[in-house]
Amino acid sequence: MRTGVFLFHESRDPSGDSQVIDEAVREAQLAEAEGMDAVFLAEHHFDGNCVYVDPPTFAAALAMATTRIKIGFAVLQTSLYHPLRVAEQISLLDNLSKGRMIVGLGRGSMVNQHEYSGYQIDPQSAQERFEEIEKILIQSWTSDHLKHEGKYWNFDVPMMLRPRPYTKPHPQILRAVASEGSIMGQARQGRPVIMAAATAKGAARNIEAYRNAAREAGVSDDRIDWAISESWVSRTVILAPTDKEAEEVGLPYFRQMQTYRAAQSSAFEEMVAKANAQPTLPVLCGSPETVMEDFTNLAKTGIGGVSIRFRTGPMPAEFSARALKLFMKHIAPEIRDTKLAAAE
Repeated sequence: MRTGVFLFHESRDPSGDSQVIDEAVREAQLAEAEGMDAVFLAEHHFDGNCVYVDPPTFAAALAMATTRIKIGFAVLQTSLYHPLRVAEQISLLDNLSKGRMIVGLGRGSMVNQHEYSGYQIDPQSAQERFEEIEKILIQSWTSDHLKHEGKYWNFDVPMMLRPRPYTKPHPQILRAVASEGSIMGQARQGRPVIMAAATAKGAARNIEAYRNAAREAGVSDDRIDWAISESWVSRTVILAPTDKEAEEVGLPYFRQMQTYRAAQSSAFEEMVAKANAQPTLPVLCGSPETVMEDFTNLAKTGIGGVSIRFRTGPMPAEFSARALKLFMKHIAPEIRDTKLAAAE
């Protein structure tokens, strides 16, 4: 199983934005130095929940600051973009990174309505825009004529998109899936996905639903195995040398993140209330020894990779950097598939 870091750095005070952005770059460099396979970027606007805000721009910085690690989106809020502009951006990134891009696409958050209003996008149109943009991206990267007729965009430019993608025919595209319906929809096409799961048991249920839907649609077992091996699951982990420190020092940072975001969004507030009403913690928390079993069980599902958010809320960079090192020293060797890593 591949390993990655999910950079989702919060900054509540605008005066601290520059520092937290720098810390995010350093965490990506640390992930590469420690042997991780990928770094994934989030996207949120206006609220400080994702300090670097613009993942294509930040990905360009990371492409220059690293040499080996893959750079992924988890995910682009695709409906907020003009399709040709984002096609150019991703193609440029693919060249700058020499083919290290993983293009995770989603329609956009249905929790943060202020992002749609800020960009003057009707949230009810997000899914349709997303579907249309994905088609345009592939057309732009593989044809020599920029022509499209659709519901939201119409253009006819007798030229090709430049630069051409470094990766042929184009960078890897993964869809974000947040519900069983969306998982089954991608499974029927035999497509790799990015999913979120709080526990290995939850990931296993999602993967089983994927396999069943794919088989019912006539997708071959080989294709299903390949798609799952190319898929990623996102996790949030509070990791410290001891359970006591993880629970007493690390977990409060996660709780502060929940409170901060809940105050900005009633939909997120409902999600937090539901998660916190469960008898178990809403996040994996503890020492490497405590969380090890969950990760080894996750590896047994066959999922291709796990991307981990170590830093939440106002957590200091030193705390999350130590967590990343602990993970790579104690947990990664137990879950990494050396054959899979070598194929990269």
